Amino acid sequence: MSEPTSAYKGPERVFSGVQPTGNLHLGNYLGAIRKFVNLQHEMECIFCVVDMHAITMWQDPKELRAQTLEIAAAYVAAGIDPEKAIIFNQSAVSGHAELAWIFNCVARMGWLNRMTQFKDKAGKDKERASVGLFVYPNLMAADILLYKATHVPVGDDQKQHLELTRDIAVKFNNEFDVENFFPQPEPLIKGAGARVMSLRDGAAKMSKSDPSDLSRINLTDDPEAIAKKIKKARTDPEPLPETSDELKARPEAENLVNIYAALAGTASEDVLTAYAGQGFGVFKPALADLAVEVLSPITAEMRRLQGDPAFLEKIMTKGSERAERIATPILRDVKRVVGFL
Repeated sequence: MSEPTSAYKGPERVFSGVQPTGNLHLGNYLGAIRKFVNLQHEMECIFCVVDMHAITMWQDPKELRAQTLEIAAAYVAAGIDPEKAIIFNQSAVSGHAELAWIFNCVARMGWLNRMTQFKDKAGKDKERASVGLFVYPNLMAADILLYKATHVPVGDDQKQHLELTRDIAVKFNNEFDVENFFPQPEPLIKGAGARVMSLRDGAAKMSKSDPSDLSRINLTDDPEAIAKKIKKARTDPEPLPETSDELKARPEAENLVNIYAALAGTASEDVLTAYAGQGFGVFKPALADLAVEVLSPITAEMRRLQGDPAFLEKIMTKGSERAERIATPILRDVKRVVGFL
């Protein structure tokens, strides 16, 4: 396992991305996109629509293009300023694929065999999974290190992949005797909304791929749909307790409290102070009102932006040009280090 390093002297830079597969949901917003909005004011930020990752499993090309623009619309609607942060789609910068190949030759099969997400996504018949799905973590490492990013906002499910990125950075630096050429990026995981769970199962993460639409709140849902899904969210018959410790054995209740806290920008303990002793007949309508208040303006702006695809494409083109300007000299140095002419 790689060790943290303070020797890297390059600029602090954030990289993260969202896959254009399925509808964006509340977990994507709280766990990633809202954090992006805050980070753009703290460091140089590069926010990608990772369309190359998306095709590790088959995608309808027409839907892939539409969903790529949907994520760009969500970024902007949520408050990411395309003049400040870089917004682009991964496939528009060829350096992602080029560096991924080099990392395919640096990473080791044993490392990839330990990646639990491949096992989860490939299922029982892994022989039928794409090679791309297996080497997905190497492409993720290339996404990050192509820009020498120092910080990556990731969910808990991607933490193992980020650790692999750090290991690849160390191995490359050591193997080619280029001390601190690549940084070891740090994860930015903590904070309200870091892990939003299914509305139907408090033990499962909220997911685009869940067959039940009632399991998630989509960013495209109207107020009526949001209220309905929260009303139908699985809970238990007990009233809300006074402390977070008392919620630990009640995953569905804990999830709803955490969602409220994340939407309100407060701590779970403050939510419990306000609602302790009250049942979900009181709490769920309050949560629905808050969710509608926060999400409806974003949904409306997303729809407006999606009605102007030329504007979104212009943002993505400009963003890819800015990303290319950062990536090109780094990739050129990588090729020199490796020994390419």
